[in-house]
This record gives sequence, structure tokens and C-alpha cells, in this order.
Amino acid sequence: MNDDNTPQLHRPVRHVLVLPDRDAAEEVAEALTDRFGVAEEPQLVRDALAGEDDAEDAQWLVVVEDPDARHDPARLDDLAAEHEGWREAE
Repeated sequence: MNDDNTPQLHRPVRHVLVLPDRDAAEEVAEALTDRFGVAEEPQLVRDALAGEDDAEDAQWLVVVEDPDARHDPARLDDLAAEHEGWREAE
């Protein structure tokens, strides 16, 4: 609640972390559960780079639904960076 006793509304957020490979994506997904207490299992998505057919030329996305907007984007940035990735800004 705010100082004026009105409920504070949170806009649902979807965080997308971009990782270089599947192993890094799986490690990040596990860390999200352990360190952030993410209730809903993060979604892992293979994202082939434009024009590339080779599986080696793919990034992996970890999609985190954050309906209450309670996950700190800076901490998510740090987690992705630990695994040579980044968080896509909305």
C-alpha cells in the first residue's frame, strides 16, 4: 500500500535472459529457482540467429514470468552476465 492507503498496482513483467548455449540456460533456470524463488518454472527457448541453420549458431532464452514485478532487474542482469548473457530490456 502507498502512504495514502491505496493498493499499489504492479504491472506483470516478463523477463527474457539471453544465454549463449543450452547449458548456460539450464544453469540460469536452476539459479532462478534457487536464488530468486521463482515459483513458475522458467521457460527455455532456442533462438536461432537469423539466416543460420547450424545448431551451434543459436542463443537460448530463459523466459521468466513475473506477475507481481518482484524480481530485481539488476540482479537478473548480474545472473545473466555470470553466464556470459544479458537481460533483454523491455
